[in-house]
Amino acid sequence: MLRPPAVSGRFYPSQPEELSRLVNAYCALPEGAVRRRAFAVLVPHAGYRYSGHVAGSVYSRLDLPHRFILIGPRHYPRGAAQAMLSDGAWQTPLGLAKIDSELASELKQACPALVEDAVAHGTEHALEVQLPFLQHLIGDFSFVPIALGTVNYAALESLGRAVAEVMARHEEPVLIIASSDMNHYESDEITRRKDAKAIERLLALDARGLHETVRREGISMCGYGPAVSTLIAARLLGAQRAELVRYATSGDISGDRDEVVGYAGIIIE
Repeated sequence: MLRPPAVSGRFYPSQPEELSRLVNAYCALPEGAVRRRAFAVLVPHAGYRYSGHVAGSVYSRLDLPHRFILIGPRHYPRGAAQAMLSDGAWQTPLGLAKIDSELASELKQACPALVEDAVAHGTEHALEVQLPFLQHLIGDFSFVPIALGTVNYAALESLGRAVAEVMARHEEPVLIIASSDMNHYESDEITRRKDAKAIERLLALDARGLHETVRREGISMCGYGPAVSTLIAARLLGAQRAELVRYATSGDISGDRDEVVGYAGIIIE
C-alpha cells in the first residue's frame, strides 16, 4: 500500500527544496548541545509555521535510530479506534517512508486490539508531519503508524504494555514518537495555565495522572491518549526522567492571544 500525502502544501511545503530548507532551519542544534538517545518523545503536529520549531527542537537533540513507532490521535470519527498499517510506504515531498512490517506484526500479536485499517490514517496529519523531519535528518528508516480514537485508560495501558514488550525484545533501538498538540482555542493565558498542569504530569512520567488531569481540568490536548500509552511504555522500558525542550503557543507566531493552541516538545529518557 502506498499512502499519498494528505496535508502537503498546507501543513508543510510541497516543494522538496523548500521543505528541506525549512526542516533544516528548525533542526539547528543549539551550541553546546549534545545529541542523545531516548525512549520516547512528545512532539506537536500543527502546521510547520506554528509548531515546526518546537518539533525541530526535539529532533535536533536526538541521536535518532532507524526504527520508530509513531502514535498519534485519530482526529476524525472514521476508522478503527486503534488503527495501524503494517505494510507499504507513506509518501512525502522528500520521498517514501517505508512501514516496518516486522515490527508491526509483533505489535499486532502483542496487542490484538490493534486493527489493520487504512481509513483512520487516510486524511490524518498527526503522524504525516513527523516524517519529513526523519527523512531529512536520517534518510533511511522504517516506522509503524498507529492512530488512536480511544481515550479509555485500560485500552491505552494495554497498548503501552504491548509496545514495551515488543521494544524490549529488540537489541536495535526503537524510538516512540507520540504526537499531540496541547490545549486548543482558549486564551493564551488560560492555555498556558492548563498546559502547565498536563506538562507537570508528563515530566513526572505519570500516565494515570496525565489521563486524570486532562479530563478533570478540561484540557483539550488532542493526543493525550498517545501520550498516556507512550508514558506507560517508556516507564516499563526503564525511563527515569523527562525534559521539556520547548513550549510555545500559536499566539507567539500569529500575535492573536485570544484563541491559541499550545505546543510542547518533550524528551523521555
